[in-house]
Amino acid sequence: MAPVSSDKSRPGIAEGRVASANKLSAGAVPERLVFRRSPLALAGAAFFLVAAIPFAFGAPWLWLVYVLPVAFTYWTVRPRTVVDASSVTARRLLSSRRVPWSEISSLRLSSRSRVSAVLTDDSELPLPTVHIRDLPALAAVSGGRLPDPAGE
Repeated sequence: MAPVSSDKSRPGIAEGRVASANKLSAGAVPERLVFRRSPLALAGAAFFLVAAIPFAFGAPWLWLVYVLPVAFTYWTVRPRTVVDASSVTARRLLSSRRVPWSEISSLRLSSRSRVSAVLTDDSELPLPTVHIRDLPALAAVSGGRLPDPAGE
């Protein structure tokens, strides 16, 4: 659901989780990881755009139906979590927040496999698109600030 990108030359390009896991297990720790939703979800928006053509031109103002796939595309592309050696950046739909590792005291795991960073002032920063299965990669990029839950 959230591919992990660790390409140093083009950090916006998503690699699969398997490729990133192989890199991490080989001992090469990437400088930066980007956790994002799968771009395959955009296929649903494209399908809706095509399927809405007859409906959109059926009457005046029905062309506003195209707002739905545009909003879905924004909802798919915008949220992400960028983790590097110095900070964690959480981008949500309408906001973005960058927190240095020194302000993160721990991680909180929810029952729905979501991860939040607990800050030193006891507030929480939800990490969008980061799941429990991503913790080994998150620990590797943190530079030892977070323990590896797998113990490897």
